[in-house]
Amino acid sequence: MSTHEVLVLNSNYEPLNVCNMRRAIALLLLGKAEVLQHRDQPLTTVNGYHDAPSVLKMRYQVRRPMPQLRLSRHSVLARDHYTCQYCGIKGKDLTIDHVMPKWAGGPHTWDNLVACCRRCNLKKADKTPQQAHMKLARKPRRPHFVPYLSLPLYLKAQNRDDWRMFLPFFEEFATGALLEQSA
Repeated sequence: MSTHEVLVLNSNYEPLNVCNMRRAIALLLLGKAEVLQHRDQPLTTVNGYHDAPSVLKMRYQVRRPMPQLRLSRHSVLARDHYTCQYCGIKGKDLTIDHVMPKWAGGPHTWDNLVACCRRCNLKKADKTPQQAHMKLARKPRRPHFVPYLSLPLYLKAQNRDDWRMFLPFFEEFATGALLEQSA
């Protein structure tokens, strides 16, 4: 995650968004936000060095509807911690596999989609895991996460020490963040 990104919180401290430094400075200059935490590195301008914000809080409550967790390739990969659910290989070059193939009536849902490496996807082909003699690491399910930030962005934000205390804790993603930190 870029160091030029700033976490923006609502006035009740709920995460609203992650914005770039330019947008963050505009919110500050317009008086719409206040700085809760600064970055370690200063912001260099033509007038010299200034403290650069890392976390902002809006001065007023921004009303927004309760977001829905979108089923997307990136969300499934993030839920599975970018790990193949058949062989355990970790990486960014993963595909999505329908556990129960579409031809057999397998739906396009959280409970039927898993992260899968290309080798396992080719091996499994259009079969069920039992037919392909493959076993899932864990049963897929819809996360309980309420996404003010998108799931991939939330997981990346968890790796930022200066943001972690402002993010809600979801136990189902705690091990993933801890594993990524230790790697």
